[in-house]
Amino acid sequence: MKKWAVILLVFYCAFIGYAAELTDSSNVELSFSLDEITVSAIKHNSQISDQSTLTTTVNREQMERNNVTTARQISDFAPNFFIPDYGSRMTSTIYIRGMGSRIDQPSMGLNIDNIPVMCKENYDFELMDINHAEVHRGPQSTLYGRNTMGGLMNIYTISPLNYKGLRVMAEYGSFGSLKAGASYYFKPGNNFGLAVSAQYAGSKGEHTNLFNGKKCDWERNGLGRIKAEWVPSKNVLVSNALIVSHSRQGGYPYVFTETGTISYNDTCFYRRTSIMDGLTVTHDFGQLKFSSITSYQYIDDNMTLDQDFTPLPYFTLTQARKEHSVTQDLVVKSKDVTGDKYHWLAGLFGFYRRYRMSAPVTFKDTGISELIEKHRNEAIPEYPIEWDSRSFLLGSDFTCPTWGIALYHESQLTLGKFNITAGLRVDYEHSALKYNSETHTGYDTYVQETGELYYHSDIDIDDSGTLKKDFVQILPKFSVVYRPDMDSKWSLFATVSKGYKAGGFNTQMFSDVLQQRLMRRMGIGANYKVDEIVGYKPEVAWNYEAGAHLSLLQGKLLADVNAYYIDCRDRQLTVFPDGTTTGRVMTNAGKTRSVGVELSATALPFDGTRISASYGYCNAKFIKYHDGKADHKGNFIPYCPTNTLWCEVSHRFHISTSWLKKITISANVRGVGEIWWNEVNSMRQPFYALLGSNMTLAGKNYSLEIWGRNLTGTEYSTFLFVSISHEFLQRGKGRAIGATLRINI
Repeated sequence: MKKWAVILLVFYCAFIGYAAELTDSSNVELSFSLDEITVSAIKHNSQISDQSTLTTTVNREQMERNNVTTARQISDFAPNFFIPDYGSRMTSTIYIRGMGSRIDQPSMGLNIDNIPVMCKENYDFELMDINHAEVHRGPQSTLYGRNTMGGLMNIYTISPLNYKGLRVMAEYGSFGSLKAGASYYFKPGNNFGLAVSAQYAGSKGEHTNLFNGKKCDWERNGLGRIKAEWVPSKNVLVSNALIVSHSRQGGYPYVFTETGTISYNDTCFYRRTSIMDGLTVTHDFGQLKFSSITSYQYIDDNMTLDQDFTPLPYFTLTQARKEHSVTQDLVVKSKDVTGDKYHWLAGLFGFYRRYRMSAPVTFKDTGISELIEKHRNEAIPEYPIEWDSRSFLLGSDFTCPTWGIALYHESQLTLGKFNITAGLRVDYEHSALKYNSETHTGYDTYVQETGELYYHSDIDIDDSGTLKKDFVQILPKFSVVYRPDMDSKWSLFATVSKGYKAGGFNTQMFSDVLQQRLMRRMGIGANYKVDEIVGYKPEVAWNYEAGAHLSLLQGKLLADVNAYYIDCRDRQLTVFPDGTTTGRVMTNAGKTRSVGVELSATALPFDGTRISASYGYCNAKFIKYHDGKADHKGNFIPYCPTNTLWCEVSHRFHISTSWLKKITISANVRGVGEIWWNEVNSMRQPFYALLGSNMTLAGKNYSLEIWGRNLTGTEYSTFLFVSISHEFLQRGKGRAIGATLRINI
């Protein structure tokens, strides 16, 4: 498969190069520009060539050409950045430069129109009218704080002050995928712009659950968005973005490796409703620029699983949560004037989050028999037991309030050809967990020899309590950029910075704690201490990095190259605890290190032709980690890909007709792997490459795109996990083709 993907891409490059030479230059429109892009985030005030941060910028044309509408899809373009397509939109797992974990806190921050998305479970949703996206790689914790130790993604939607009119899109593709949306941009006043958008997306699903013969990975998504921008005076800009989304899907197309099929008996689904509203006010006072970013976020979601994913009735899990979040960021910075030798930025950030969660686990007949009765009767065969009923509930309810406050500052000084940046952030966070776990059930004990009833036992467990944790982090950053002169298009840089992921509580572990307490009543079971197994510490990493921003061939080739070393302490890992358990737990696993290189480039070899490519290599291993059973020192960190690859070639032809103005053809290759699935490195997904292609016909007010993904039908897996000693794989998406119509009036 890899060989054919490369051959096809090389053939395509040769074809468009030849076509470009045959096309009369007077009929070719130079449609691509490699002018230096200015980062538009409020906290970044310099050009990319002046920065010590590696930034991948994806513009609107690239995203529309590749049908990009989610943060997960944007990750394809950046080296060493991988967001796999797991069981549902809830599991927005992020891996970047060897960092990341399957549950709880992310390693990558996400801002949408300057709104920091506080809940990782809300990272993966459809978004309309993306203008451009920026992926900043490397720790951004000095300016952005918690959960940006691997980097930050900024997504910006189209401004109603810069665009006017109606945008309509409709799409249909393989597996019954359908998408339709409309946006209206208008100006009620000269200084006031408003955008109103709505979108629906759905799919019938690709994978079939053989137990009931139905597609298990169907989904339906809806989105509404209102964006308003107001310029009350020449120095003030007020912007507000409101996003309401709803998602419901079957999800979880997990293949049982022993049978090679998907077959489970209980219902699986994920449902989410979210609201995000962000108000940004910017005031330019001349020498100072002040910005205020205020947001409110709400999420109501429900994950219901057949947690054993087999046709047998073991157990099910429901995790229903409602969360409210409020954030406030106040930023003051000096005016960014060319020629000034000193610039500074300072800020105050605060947030409050509170969620309520109910997470009951229901044990069913096979679960009771295999996970409880069997183990108990093997341990004490003289007095076997039998459960009262063939179903009982392990109930868990939580309330988790978390708040934090941070002060940060960054100074930038130019000394001759060197630009020196130093920053510091002091971050305090308080987290509490109020829990209540209960079960009410019972069993009979018999005498094995006679079969007579020996006694009956009622089990009534009702545990409740409050756990609290306080975290303080000092987050420094120091960088040096060398630029030979003000007009130079290339620069060298070196950076040392610290990042961290927040600590927290393992709410998923409470059902296991309760199960083990129940089994200890029968003389077996592990002894879990709630305060020890439920909480975990922050993950901290030091990032050492050096690289270059290059402009070659008179600006026709732009490239970034860098190498990094990351020293990570208290690595957060998802593991399965000792004992006969139903879930997973986050733990701090000693030390890890990541060593890697990244290369990204964009070239314009011919008029109308654009070639963009990125490659990342990451060698991420354990330095110190013993899980109580084995020493994993020197092993690769699971789930983090060693190689990531993106390459796209596109060419645009100018057509002089009344109904057709442009034809754009493109081909791309996305590669990932190898990925190890466990700490012992006994199972892996080899490197795989997926070939895509696109042809766009564009007129004055419309475009029609015909696209294909994974055209060679490559088979690959995106996830492997173990549940009750059974291995499950999630297969990647297969070959898909479709068409997208866009109308702009």
